[in-house]
Amino acid sequence: MTTHPVTLFTGQWADLPLEEVARLASEWGYDGLEIACSGEHLDVYRVVEDDAYLAERRAILDRHGLALYAISHHLAGQAVCDDPIDFRHDAILSRRVWGDGDPEGVRQRAAAELMMTARAARRLGVDTVVGFTGSSVWPYVALFPPVPEERIEAGYVDFAKRWNPILDVFDSEGVRFAHEVHPGEIAYDYWTSKRALDAIDHRASFGFNWDPSHMMWQGIDPVGFIVEFADRIYHVDCKDTRLRPRDGRAGVLGSHLTWGDPRRGWDFVSTGRGDVPWEDAFRALRSIGYTGPISIEWEDAGMDRLHGAREALGFVRSLLWETPSASFDAAFSQQN
Repeated sequence: MTTHPVTLFTGQWADLPLEEVARLASEWGYDGLEIACSGEHLDVYRVVEDDAYLAERRAILDRHGLALYAISHHLAGQAVCDDPIDFRHDAILSRRVWGDGDPEGVRQRAAAELMMTARAARRLGVDTVVGFTGSSVWPYVALFPPVPEERIEAGYVDFAKRWNPILDVFDSEGVRFAHEVHPGEIAYDYWTSKRALDAIDHRASFGFNWDPSHMMWQGIDPVGFIVEFADRIYHVDCKDTRLRPRDGRAGVLGSHLTWGDPRRGWDFVSTGRGDVPWEDAFRALRSIGYTGPISIEWEDAGMDRLHGAREALGFVRSLLWETPSASFDAAFSQQN
């Protein structure tokens, strides 16, 4: 028995029915799923409003012996604060959220969907929703043409204005939002994570989904992040990054090269195949008392996902050993 259930994040499997993803995960030996609100996997409005649909989603998990520990809604969350709202959002959002494409209308409908996601989580019996926030200041990350500090501060004020009403619903439902620290979001590294927490007065319903893959290519210490934000690690996603800055040509921004291109300086790879210090990370997670799920988010442009998801599960389980019941040096103090 390990200290953490190991789950499969279904976002990269949204082209398959949830029934098929559950069957595969069960056959490989996963304990449960982190279900994405995309494809046909989960419609949060139907979870809240349709008892038959809720029962049918639960039955899928039951048939395959899987538990549900978290749901995710990255795509709608992205649209809450983003500016501009454009063709990229049209491609990832549901028609319900996109509507007529009017930017402010999209943001408002995305916020309503996140509120509904909190209610759906409560009906599903889970207390964590994983996702993105979007950001109105990410386009200014290079700070050129020059950007006044007032414009950046206004972006964090905008984040608080849009997310506090969402978090009010999370509070009322007893659900937490685990924001994935990720470029393109209001919190994408250590300092922006602190600034985001400051902007919402550190309210308890907002924490972080620890995914080291996005920290690695930015040069952020993923283990140090666990220690620094010990009380805010609400969920864990395992995705790996391989760093290969060959001959000084490849930069951290990816050079507009597609995933898997060997000229890139880094790439996402299946968990255990990259440079994330997984053992150090899991030891740190234990040290802060994290006992939640370890969710495998599979992404690798050079590996078939059926192979990768099975292999990643074995790798993660190999690091989830039982913790000792007493200090290793306690035996030295035994009296004869």
